[in-house]
Amino acid sequence: MKKNKILLTSIFSFALFTISCSPIKVNRQADVNKYLESITADELKTHLYIVASDENEGRDTGSDGQKKAGKYLIEQYQKNGINHPATADSWYQKVPAEFMARGFAPKLPDSENIWAFIEGTDKKDEIVVVSAHYDHVGMKNGEVYNGADDDGSGTVALLEIAQAFKQAEKDGFKPKRSILFLHVTGEEHGLHGSRYYSQNPLFPLDKTVADINIDMIGRRDTLHTNTNNYVYVIGSDRLSSELHTINEEMNKKYTKMDLDYKYNDRNDPERIYYRSDHYNFAKHGIPAIFFFNGIHADYHMPTDTPDKIEYDALAKRAQLAFALAWELANRPEKIKVDRDGK
Repeated sequence: MKKNKILLTSIFSFALFTISCSPIKVNRQADVNKYLESITADELKTHLYIVASDENEGRDTGSDGQKKAGKYLIEQYQKNGINHPATADSWYQKVPAEFMARGFAPKLPDSENIWAFIEGTDKKDEIVVVSAHYDHVGMKNGEVYNGADDDGSGTVALLEIAQAFKQAEKDGFKPKRSILFLHVTGEEHGLHGSRYYSQNPLFPLDKTVADINIDMIGRRDTLHTNTNNYVYVIGSDRLSSELHTINEEMNKKYTKMDLDYKYNDRNDPERIYYRSDHYNFAKHGIPAIFFFNGIHADYHMPTDTPDKIEYDALAKRAQLAFALAWELANRPEKIKVDRDGK
């Protein structure tokens, strides 16, 4: 009896020692600020000077310059270990010329949307879209219309936001929902690329949580001459009151900008809500939010060049878009559509 008692005591002591020395798994929380702050003015500037360079000749829809810019985007995703969606054959969604044909408008060649993808975990079939158009208006009378703000700024913001999500994944924090980074074509000629995607979606629209659209976030307008610490927010409350509230919460927590709703007014004479790619999601009942810096003197001029971008503002606005995407991708429940879109 005594021997057995000693043996049992020894086994019990060893077990306690083993447990005490084993790593205890805890439910770690991601440091969102770490990933948000990886979106930097310097990296955005590096990307934008390439995307909006003279060599890309204004990135007109279907042009060689636009295709060259698109290849650069793909190279950056590959460099960061981000792939196209597994359900797609390539990085491209072809947008046929005939789809973009419109009345007396200039005839456009075939073009492409470009997509990159980070797959989620337990809610991976639900998709958060982050979009920006990578085309501009090309060249006129031998001058390059660089489109640094419109929409080179949104284009490079997507690269940085995707990189931040990938870094979080490497640290063990994959998003619950999947993220589709969608660079659309043909916006300047009639929102063609986003319209094509909305009619030919890679993922079911009823599984698409929201579209976060970024179009012109690198400058300030004449209504904010004394500060660039603002962003216009458009469409956030049209379909989902939750989307509107969440965006305000993310701004209050992380970026602390002035959120200007001037262009969200239903009676806005500029009708900005209908003039960028988020609208092709919203009209299908998908909650959409559009970040915008307003119109400035270089809008659609050859003077919209990378040297005029305020990179601190560009970084902060991209950080808000990231924080919003992070929350939409990781909250327990998909946001609800509780408004009629008007």
